[in-house]
Amino acid sequence: MIYRIRHITQYKYASPVSLAYNLACLLPRNTEYQTCLDHHLNITPTATALAQRKDYFGNNTHNFSLERAHTELIVDIQSTVRVADVRLVGRDLEIGNAWEDSLLLMQSSKDEATLRAREFVLDSAFIKAHKELREYALPSFTNGRPLLSAVRDLTHRIFTDFTYDPGFTNVSTPLDEVLQHRRGVCQDFAHLAIGCLRSMGFAARYISGYLETIPPPGQEKLVGADASHAWFSVFSPTEGWFEFDPTNDNIPGPQHITTAWGRDYADVSPLKGVIFEGGGSQSLLVSVDVQRLEA
Repeated sequence: MIYRIRHITQYKYASPVSLAYNLACLLPRNTEYQTCLDHHLNITPTATALAQRKDYFGNNTHNFSLERAHTELIVDIQSTVRVADVRLVGRDLEIGNAWEDSLLLMQSSKDEATLRAREFVLDSAFIKAHKELREYALPSFTNGRPLLSAVRDLTHRIFTDFTYDPGFTNVSTPLDEVLQHRRGVCQDFAHLAIGCLRSMGFAARYISGYLETIPPPGQEKLVGADASHAWFSVFSPTEGWFEFDPTNDNIPGPQHITTAWGRDYADVSPLKGVIFEGGGSQSLLVSVDVQRLEA
């Protein structure tokens, strides 16, 4: 699949901002299954300084500063991405390493891939391992079950047990509240799955990106009606990283477009920054379009 993605973020400030520094994580990364063919970034007002670099996790980021008074900031990025279906789709999840064997390898293996993955077992800003998360995960991890089969079952249980409710949570809602009330959005469900897996001793990482949406039959797709999406991946020693989407109860395929990955949302938030002077109250408007060009 080839997609054209446009992501517009607009901030309006009650009083002029005279100095601001920002970090954008909006450019889709290249992976074994995805290639970013081109992109164009437009910042209004024009950035005083702008630099593109790769962060610690290999994500594409843009650092920019605004050093003149402004009451509005618009970050408009357009990219063209080719996505191939070479992930878990079609794989028999009932074969592969048993989860007990995978856990032992996770703790003892000295191969480079496993050593690098171990940092994703540790607590992060939004995800802390604890016994309630482990207790929720355990029914999926029956004796001798392959790790990927157990994770797929956990993904299905989150989809079944939790209600998608955009009005219940925000970025700062603690994970224990999500678990208690069983409500949230894609970010929460990805964090929940990662927390469960880390509480079991496995490495799991947060993935941000986009999901192509299909309008109901007979209806046109609304401009700007798409949204960013989140899912997760788990590391299986000797096998690699594998992705799962608990919000949609599926295994990501060519309709999932990856922007970035990290320990949790804090590592890959689309836009964040610091205002040194001015601003006051502010409003935020986000518009996302994911358009399929060809298959």
